[in-house]
Amino acid sequence: MHINEFDYHLPEELIAQFPCEKRDCSKLMVLNKNKNIIEHKNFFNIVDCLTDNDILVINNTKVIPARLTGQKDTGANIEVFLLKEKQEKSWECLIKPSKRVKPGTVIKVTEKFSVKVIDRAENDKWKVKLLYSGNFYENLEKVGNIPLPPYIERKMGDQKIKELDMNRYQTVYAQTPGSVAAPTAGLHFTNDILENLSQKGVQVCSITLNVGLGTFKPVKVENILEHKMEEEFYEISEETAKIINNAKEQGKNIVAVGTTSVRTLESVYKKYNKIIPTADSSDLFIYSGYKFNVVDKIITNFHLPKSTLLMLVSAFADKNFVFEAYKEAIENKYRFYSYGDCMFIY
Repeated sequence: MHINEFDYHLPEELIAQFPCEKRDCSKLMVLNKNKNIIEHKNFFNIVDCLTDNDILVINNTKVIPARLTGQKDTGANIEVFLLKEKQEKSWECLIKPSKRVKPGTVIKVTEKFSVKVIDRAENDKWKVKLLYSGNFYENLEKVGNIPLPPYIERKMGDQKIKELDMNRYQTVYAQTPGSVAAPTAGLHFTNDILENLSQKGVQVCSITLNVGLGTFKPVKVENILEHKMEEEFYEISEETAKIINNAKEQGKNIVAVGTTSVRTLESVYKKYNKIIPTADSSDLFIYSGYKFNVVDKIITNFHLPKSTLLMLVSAFADKNFVFEAYKEAIENKYRFYSYGDCMFIY
């Protein structure tokens, strides 16, 4: 499969720079993949789309303020993007501009928080040691910035916008810190919607997948079969495993909120032929021809051209139908990507 098969043109003005004023007022495109029917609704209509025969699986990961900006002793500005904790205070990260650092370089973020460069790691990453005292996440809340994708343009220093992103680039049910990007399909949910679904008999359970580079790493090969996903940590509780296994036995539908939930569930099933309580890492790459074993319906945002996320969606529904839906979304001025609108595929 050639990478260009997953390309499309998106007018730049449709890339959402800010979230919808109210989470649940974003647009919702509903796709019936068996009948090739497309409907246009708002996200609050998701309550009408689900029944007590559906189990909603959410990703409760929490985005950390992983972008740090500091200076070398020369005064040069350096950005550190934290990716993965390896040991206490030892992290894997990206550094920009990387040509300006070497092992031993200290990047001062504030008087009480610095980053010491230890060595190079694989794939343009670096190993660093964080120098601070006290609680890590409390420190990070003070010195870090939310790691928004590069297509969302921000001027650093605008406190009001920083507070907006801190709140809205996070799901209302975020619990477990560890992600460097949001599971964006979940951004549309409100506590009221979750309560209304619960009253309707829709059972909600959670998994954790810490969103890292693996989700958004661009495909740089022409033949997508040569692409390798980066591993991302996931965890499934005993309660969630029990709910999903019981639901499958009873013929109920598993509705995954976001591609991260899809990959977590499908990864575990691929390894164990059922869902079990486990903590592991996934590098599962889902593309056309993949047989879905757990997930019956998906809630997902609109994804970048040539991305593994678009490939996953094109595997779940017919690729031509998905691209027809994207074309219709563009014609109807849907907002795209992380802060954009979403679709429900069943």
